[in-house]
Amino acid sequence: MVKDDYRHQGLRKRLVEDLKTKGISDPAVLKAIGEVPRHSFIDDSAFLELAYQDIAFPIGCGQTISQPYTVAFQTQLLAGKPGAKVLEIGTGSGYQTAVLVKMGYKVFSIERHRPLYIRTKERLQGMGLKASLFHGDGYLGAPKEAPFDRILVTCGAPFIPDELPAQLKPGGWLVIPVGEGEEQRMIKLLKQLDGSLLKEDLGAFRFVPMLKNKV
Repeated sequence: MVKDDYRHQGLRKRLVEDLKTKGISDPAVLKAIGEVPRHSFIDDSAFLELAYQDIAFPIGCGQTISQPYTVAFQTQLLAGKPGAKVLEIGTGSGYQTAVLVKMGYKVFSIERHRPLYIRTKERLQGMGLKASLFHGDGYLGAPKEAPFDRILVTCGAPFIPDELPAQLKPGGWLVIPVGEGEEQRMIKLLKQLDGSLLKEDLGAFRFVPMLKNKV
């Protein structure tokens, strides 16, 4: 386990202040970012000194740990209450998962790359962070655990899979980056009480692609 010393804690405080200047205002999100040791989710020691800069890093299997702003922005969009049932598509390093756990959510997370799934499951358990992790195809969601209050997709999807909105509770919403190529649009999809979907476009971001049938 990588140590979390006063220097790391000081760097996290500085990161939190940086995120505030970029528009992250939810106190619970900022508190969670300030508590999660991001350097513990980076396997390559060459990147450890840069762990609290607002940049993404490779984590293997062609995936990345998202930049802190993106993690904070997506988490802020969820706007859930502690105890809310959240499905995360794309566990990756587990950094976003850890932030969701610190927010007090009941987290279910799916990872399609088995090496990442195994490594991250061990990492989160070692940190005492409780989340239900699954190895599988994110396009299918987690129907046995549905319905969810929120669904968060942390990789770029070429389209919105029908299975995901179907697994939302009425009044719940899905946050998903949608688009092919290098850039995606951050979409928030609200499932209204009558089952219809209300779509909101929240700007451009860049994510690694969400690939189908790759487990």
